[in-house]
Amino acid sequence: MTTLLVLDAEPLPRLGRLTGRVRIEHADESTLAEQLPNADVLLVWDFTSGAVRRAWPGEGPRPRWVHTASAGVDHLMCPELAASDTVVTNARGVFDQPIAEYVAALVLSMAKDLPRTWDLQRRREWRHRDAQRVAGTRACVVGSGPVGRAIVRMLKALDVTTALVGRTPRTGIHGPEELGRLMARADWVVSAAPLTEATRGMFDARRFGMMQPSARFINVGRGQLVVEGALAEALSKRWIAGAALDVFQHEPLGPDSPLWDVPGLIVSPHMSGDTAGWRDELGKQFVELYERWSAGKPLLNVVDKKRGYVPGH
Repeated sequence: MTTLLVLDAEPLPRLGRLTGRVRIEHADESTLAEQLPNADVLLVWDFTSGAVRRAWPGEGPRPRWVHTASAGVDHLMCPELAASDTVVTNARGVFDQPIAEYVAALVLSMAKDLPRTWDLQRRREWRHRDAQRVAGTRACVVGSGPVGRAIVRMLKALDVTTALVGRTPRTGIHGPEELGRLMARADWVVSAAPLTEATRGMFDARRFGMMQPSARFINVGRGQLVVEGALAEALSKRWIAGAALDVFQHEPLGPDSPLWDVPGLIVSPHMSGDTAGWRDELGKQFVELYERWSAGKPLLNVVDKKRGYVPGH
């Protein structure tokens, strides 16, 4: 019988159809290294943990397939896993539309100055202002995967002129060499790229300096894409008009982080893709992938372990 090892997080995944067909074992960060060599399949349900990187065996038995219940794979990739013949898959497809909706909500909220409206309401202060029209503005979306493409579709529905930037230029997608030019023209710069060595820290002081003083920046990709100190300085000095971060270099964001008090910054706790029932969707997706794997069919959402994402975007 196949052994499925689950790196646990609460609530536990619902794996209904696999009950009785698969030997399901559970591990946490302290037991993963000991249990890993005996597993055929590893489900990384706790996708905030870096335990897989620390526990992955260099030599000897290892799972033939690792699935992470997240879009990003940087939390589990290590040289030993990248060099192995183990297949890695991710949760591509579950979070695309919810994240796109969240980005649209942020764009509308900032354009219509809703954070300040709520603040003034709490202070019982009546202060009329002029809001910004969203239709006709320009957006630069960085990351041409399913999330980035869903964001483009959503923003186009708001009549925003949108440019999409990816790893390589092709029809409808600009290459990274055009990023500076596109950011300089954009009213909205949206980061939805995967974390790789090429993208780590890509949004730094130089890039924020390219943006218009009226522009806003949104990151729903990975926290390590942004040099947070540079963003804080750009906002404090009013080089840009505002920003929203849903992901951070270190999570959860500590109560003593200076980011909480940066003027014009909206902070949210890594929730842009999480809607009611999202965990059930992740469990259902894994069960469907398992059915393919056990039947000898090619897996979907296979990650290029050297690139760090699912290719073909």
